[in-house]
Amino acid sequence: METHENIKLLRESQGLSQEALAEKVGYKDRSSIAKIESGVVDLSQSKIAAFAKALNVTPAQLMGISDEPSRSLSSNILPMPKFVKKPRLGTIACGKPILAVEEAEEFDTVPEDIPCDFTLRCKGDSMINARIYDGDIVYIREQKEVENGEIAAVRIGDEATLKKVYYNGQRIILRACNPLFPDIEYEGEDLNDITILGKAIAFTSVIRHTL
Repeated sequence: METHENIKLLRESQGLSQEALAEKVGYKDRSSIAKIESGVVDLSQSKIAAFAKALNVTPAQLMGISDEPSRSLSSNILPMPKFVKKPRLGTIACGKPILAVEEAEEFDTVPEDIPCDFTLRCKGDSMINARIYDGDIVYIREQKEVENGEIAAVRIGDEATLKKVYYNGQRIILRACNPLFPDIEYEGEDLNDITILGKAIAFTSVIRHTL
């Protein structure tokens, strides 16, 4: 992985906002971090050292040269997991269903030990009680069925939504994790328009949320 990708992954895994990281490395605002994480700006050796210190890794680890943890790190600091790229298949609604537009040219970096097949970006606030917020990236394992009460990506015709799924053989109920949103129910012939895309098995909070 490239240095800018490692910076973004480390920042997100440590729950740091772009503003917080900018302050740690001496930038005035988050825009500089956004440019660095997108690979637009190349870093000097001194800045690589500053980012490594702020993110509790060695410069070599930050640049992807070494997977070995530094002996100088505190015992509570774990080495970075290995990451793989998974295709992002679009945006999924955490609210009313939205058009399931696929964005197969986009990818997200995912820890290698998370067995997902693709990712989706969430939109809306119907799943906030499951700690899934607007803008978060959810990891989906492709499967046609899920257990009652599990969170799944569901296609409804040409639209898609993320909800808890309940099914009794005759009726399917899609339930939000936010009491402000009513259940969505389908039965009879309407069930022919419903497809389980896969089970949500993990997610990444793109934005740092405060309580």
